Amino acid sequence: MRTHDIHIETANGIGFIALDRPQALNALTTTMLHAIRNALGDWRHDHAIRAVIVYSPHPRAFCAGGDIRFLYEAAKAGERAAIDKFFTDEYRLNHMVFTYSKPYVAVTNGVVMGGGVGISQGAHHTGGLRVVTGSTRMAMPETRIGLFPDVGSSWFLARAPGAIGRYMAATGATIGAADALYARLADAYLDDAALPGLIETLKRERFNDAVEVMRYIETECVKHKVSPTPDASALAAARVQIDKHFATGDGAAILASLQKEADGGAGAEWAARTIAELRERSPLSIEIALELVDRAKLSTMADTLRRDLDLTRNVFERGDVVEGIRARIVDKDNLPAWKVARVEDVTREEVKRMFDSPWSRDSHPLKQLRD
Repeated sequence: MRTHDIHIETANGIGFIALDRPQALNALTTTMLHAIRNALGDWRHDHAIRAVIVYSPHPRAFCAGGDIRFLYEAAKAGERAAIDKFFTDEYRLNHMVFTYSKPYVAVTNGVVMGGGVGISQGAHHTGGLRVVTGSTRMAMPETRIGLFPDVGSSWFLARAPGAIGRYMAATGATIGAADALYARLADAYLDDAALPGLIETLKRERFNDAVEVMRYIETECVKHKVSPTPDASALAAARVQIDKHFATGDGAAILASLQKEADGGAGAEWAARTIAELRERSPLSIEIALELVDRAKLSTMADTLRRDLDLTRNVFERGDVVEGIRARIVDKDNLPAWKVARVEDVTREEVKRMFDSPWSRDSHPLKQLRD
């Protein structure tokens, strides 16, 4: 099946999903979400399909996220139901990937952000793989637009080593392939030049079962060595500082700790750069992101996604996201007028209110999710 933005086919017992919206870096539309979910639903019960591969044939991006402009226009028009539906559809898909009964392999080249993380990270829990390439640039940069790391990403960030998850959630830091492997947000590495050949071989060769499919992909990946190695990555080099400043505390405490470091500590340059990054983000979103990762440590994926949906309703109604999208994406003046100007002025009560669910347990749109 081919639509304007996605190409779905089967070959040799494998389901292939090719994201094909390069002009928008494969940002996910409602049509794309439905097409992927329908295909996965059909293949789940098709004994002829042994595994699923999701990838992008375009070198610039695997997927840059959700359709932010659509959400902005819906918010400006007061179409709350349209926003709820988009996120409900997206999170149902994220949960389907996470709980999929067949190996799901996500080959994530180029930009992998927001919704792209949502349709790739769950592969690890299916017996599949999260493959990164030399061009991979992975992030959950939502605090920059007044949102938060959604699509269930907080569940994975909460399980990254040390304080890496809190650091990435708050700053929206972009990481490369070696960093992703170090942070346990990727399982294997493949050179970009080898991606087309891998897909073609998977379509052409015969595999008897899912084990053979996975063994072939793993064997191909082992031939390629990421450079630098994960333990020499930029994220690994910053690990001591990340754990020192981000392990505990709210945004104000983190900034105070970083400022002390910047005023003559061994990591002064890194601390000053991180302070500048945090000061550019929505103060309210920073606090939400930190709280979200902390809560995800003890949550199921189903509960994490329900919490994400609660938060999307609240941040669109009384948070910074509409203004953030305006400033960063629409007008591009990069001068967002955040509701609270400084992290130090965000109250605990404001943060807790953002986590209040607008739905009862029985009426929640994602009440049927089970891990």
